[in-house]
Amino acid sequence: MLLTIAFGDAQCLDLQVRLIRGLVRHDLHIVADNSISEAAAGENRQVCAAYGTSYVRLPANPWTVKNPSRSHGAALNWMWHNILKPAAPAAFGFLDQDLFPTQPCDPFAPLQDVAFYGDLRRAGARWYLWAGYCFFRFDAVARKPLDFGLDWFAGLDTGGANWEVLYRDVDPNALPQRPITAFAALPGVELRQAYCEWRGSWLHEVGLDGDLSLKAKKREAVLRLLEPALQAQPRSARQ
Repeated sequence: MLLTIAFGDAQCLDLQVRLIRGLVRHDLHIVADNSISEAAAGENRQVCAAYGTSYVRLPANPWTVKNPSRSHGAALNWMWHNILKPAAPAAFGFLDQDLFPTQPCDPFAPLQDVAFYGDLRRAGARWYLWAGYCFFRFDAVARKPLDFGLDWFAGLDTGGANWEVLYRDVDPNALPQRPITAFAALPGVELRQAYCEWRGSWLHEVGLDGDLSLKAKKREAVLRLLEPALQAQPRSARQ
């Protein structure tokens, strides 16, 4: 089961859903909408309907305006308690909405050998899985008091609160990893102003980073990079 936390960007969600349908091996993709406005949520709902993707409108999130990281963590925790635990899928994975596959892949395959994996983030001696790409075998975590929130005082962002109950006794070097390469999406622009990443064969737009005045041009650059993969995918389930 794949779960995307969506947030107020229907074009971004359309790109991801379209690419996942054609390139990523999965049984079910659920979009959990954490948008602030009902108008944005309505646009996301339309995207999901067009592709036949499952959609859940998350309840009002008290952290959304105050702290995006805490808002994201609250959304993940809501999905864990209200969707994943009752459904008990064999495995599940969380995705950021601005992360796009560009080649065929099976992100659940590594779970044959490990209980969980994803992109590592470190804070001193502690580490955690980035909330934008993390996968878990349900039977390995079902009985643990998971908390996908952050532990800000320990320097751990969204997902880091699982350090005590899940990560601290596991060697991070034993988990499968993929190369992560940062690059500027726009020529002649400094890295931090138009920051993007290749995470293996997945392109991460990093929409909340960089110079927001360049956001439209950065999206155009991302679309150009995704065009070869998009050309092979249908535009909607209704076609």
